[in-house]
Amino acid sequence: MKNIQGISGTRLRRGLVLSVAGLTAIPAFVLGTGTAAQAASCTASKGPYQKQAEKYLHLKVDGKQSAADCNAIRSFQGTYGVTPTLGYAGPVTWRTMQTLTAQKAAGKNPNKAKKCPTNKGRIACVDLTRQISWIQDGSKLKFGPVPVRTGRDGYETRTGAKKIYWKHKNHVSSIYHVAMPYSQFFDGGQAFHAVGVKMWNPPGSHGCVNMRTADAKSYWNLLKNGDDVYVYGRKLGT
Repeated sequence: MKNIQGISGTRLRRGLVLSVAGLTAIPAFVLGTGTAAQAASCTASKGPYQKQAEKYLHLKVDGKQSAADCNAIRSFQGTYGVTPTLGYAGPVTWRTMQTLTAQKAAGKNPNKAKKCPTNKGRIACVDLTRQISWIQDGSKLKFGPVPVRTGRDGYETRTGAKKIYWKHKNHVSSIYHVAMPYSQFFDGGQAFHAVGVKMWNPPGSHGCVNMRTADAKSYWNLLKNGDDVYVYGRKLGT
C-alpha cells in the first residue's frame, strides 16, 4: 500500500492478537509454522467444519476424520493456498470453500442483485462478501468477474463510492517494501494491484484489492484516472 497514513503500534499489536485468536479452535500441534508445519503428516483430528468440508468435497458425510478425508482436505488446502496444509477442517478452510461457492454462483451476472451502481458509465465493482470484482459499462459486463483478495481483519478494504486517482505500473510499497505491479489507487493507500499469492490465501491484504497478474493487467488497460470504483459487502472473517 502507498505510504499515506502511518500504522500505529497499537493497530499492529491488535492485528497480531486477532490473528492468534482466530486459530484458538485448532489443536496446538496444528499451530506450527514454517517448514516443520508444512512437512507434518496428515492430522487425525476432525475439525469443527468436518461435515461441511466432507460435503463440499463429495466425501462420505459422517463428521469423522479418515485418511481419505484428510488427504482430500489437504489437497484442497494446497490448491487454494490455505496454510498449514494438514488436512484439518478449520474455519479458514471452510471460509475458503464458502467463498469459492459464492464466486462460482456469480457466473456471468455478478450484479444480479444490483448492489453496484451502473448508471455512471465505466465502473469497477468490488464485492467483499463474495471476494470478486468486475468492470461494467452501464448494464454491459465488460470484464470479469474475477476472484480478488481484500483486506484482512483490522485492515479491511473500505466500502463506498471511490474513483481511480493514481496509476503506477511498477509501484513498490514504502510501508511493506513489496512490489505492487499495475497499481491503481482509489482510496488513500488502497489500490487494485497484482500479487504473487493465491487469491484465497489467508488472512488477506492490508486493505488493497489483490488480483492475479493477468486480471490486474486487464484492469490497468480498462480503467483510467477518474473512473468509478464501488466497494460493498463484508469479507467473511472480518
